[in-house]
Amino acid sequence: MKKNILLISTAVLATLTLITACKKKKDDDVVVDPKIAEAKIIPVEKSGVTGLATFIEADGKVTLKVSIQHAAPGEHGLHLHIGGDCSVGNQTNIAGGHWNPTLQAHGKWGSGAHHRGDIGNITIGNDSTGTLEFSTDLWAIGGSDTTKNILNHAILFHQKADDFTTQPTGAAGNRLGCGEIKQK
Repeated sequence: MKKNILLISTAVLATLTLITACKKKKDDDVVVDPKIAEAKIIPVEKSGVTGLATFIEADGKVTLKVSIQHAAPGEHGLHLHIGGDCSVGNQTNIAGGHWNPTLQAHGKWGSGAHHRGDIGNITIGNDSTGTLEFSTDLWAIGGSDTTKNILNHAILFHQKADDFTTQPTGAAGNRLGCGEIKQK
């Protein structure tokens, strides 16, 4: 009797293993973990602005999720900049200019020419916090295409709203928060 139970258990286990193996082979879908990068946003000089920007690449798109704290209520420009070092500089020159590898005019995403770093505006509420989500297929986390690779650049939070027309900055004012984009 014990032998029969053992044989049945072994047969059930072998069948389950075979079904699982066939299912994986039949589906042929390769599950790839998304690439993730983050930028911890720190205050520039003594602005007090903090936050976190998370970049997730999956299915050919990068989705940016930003949360900001300790900022003045209203609209504020948010951009990717050339430099990736938030420790060097001051409110007017930290991290260099906007990231613009395709040499376009400054503008609004989805409305003609724009820098690859022109994210747009984030709204900060009366509680001094705000969030923004943004997706694009024009960015990548890593890779050899320098017109798409966002790693080792910085995300900057600005004092004022981006007007989407003033060249080359959108007249967004001082840089109040800066985060270095690094792959996790």
